[in-house]
Amino acid sequence: MDAVASTRDRITLTGIRVRAHHGVFDFEREQGQEFVIDVSVAVDLAAAASGDELARTVHYGELAVAVAEAVERDPVDLIETVAERVAGVALGFAGVEEAEVTVHKPGAPISVPFEDVSVTVVRSRA
Repeated sequence: MDAVASTRDRITLTGIRVRAHHGVFDFEREQGQEFVIDVSVAVDLAAAASGDELARTVHYGELAVAVAEAVERDPVDLIETVAERVAGVALGFAGVEEAEVTVHKPGAPISVPFEDVSVTVVRSRA
């Protein structure tokens, strides 16, 4: 029985840690802080699996580096903007049909006790 191609196939990277200088406050831009990124991309994995070929899938090591570089560059005010940027980078990989990106800001300047704050975007190829 042949496998059926599915965009439900996913490659997921969880907990990519990046030090960057995003935020609306001057001290966030000056001091920087840790951001944690989760990325899940929808890609048909049947061809890669059947032929056991790296060239027919998304190289998750390269994806991780590209995500980290996207987070590190060009400080912005909002983590929503960072998430959008990362989604664009992920969609730039051949075969990626959808990207779900969560940007966590565990050190956000919030005046009440909290564990984490995050935003999630889901973007598809147009």
